[in-house]
Amino acid sequence: MINNFTIQINEPDNATFYNDRHLEIDWKTTMVETGENAQTGARLRKIRSFVEDDRYFMLTYGDGLADININKLIDFHKSHGKAITMTSSQLKGRFGALAIDENERVLSFQEKPKGDGQWVNAGFFVCEPKVFDFIEDGDKTIFERDPLENLAKAGELYTYKHAGFWKPMDTLWDKMQLEEMVVNGKAEWIKW
Repeated sequence: MINNFTIQINEPDNATFYNDRHLEIDWKTTMVETGENAQTGARLRKIRSFVEDDRYFMLTYGDGLADININKLIDFHKSHGKAITMTSSQLKGRFGALAIDENERVLSFQEKPKGDGQWVNAGFFVCEPKVFDFIEDGDKTIFERDPLENLAKAGELYTYKHAGFWKPMDTLWDKMQLEEMVVNGKAEWIKW
């Protein structure tokens, strides 16, 4: 693995990389303490000072696996020039559904509707710093509610439709299914 490393927090200059391939990766990673009780929007707002000078930054919930082509996702984001791109996927009625126009602009966001075949929030985003203008201060702001809904109303939310593999890991059942895919050599998200 090229991403294996250890950082000792009380000795910040003491980072150990387990091979020289880490030199090939141009990543900057910042870990931010956002608070145990902060909701998703509040957590995002608390990273503002770390990313507000960047052209864009990427965001994920971290509880899903996918084989998304990151380069295509970023290219799509750059093509529309709006505040945020949300990756969407199709799954049977478990997650918030999106109403999308013919240009892939998100018109509205509906949390967990009934029905099948809807495009849903897959939890991978490319964001411009102006997304922070849509997030109120305070620990109770839920990103999937007012911020995303208001971004959609303002015409600033587009979606990258991902037709490939995507699976959330929200339940023990999801975890067991994903582990079984790995054991059986059918983990579609593993590309290395």
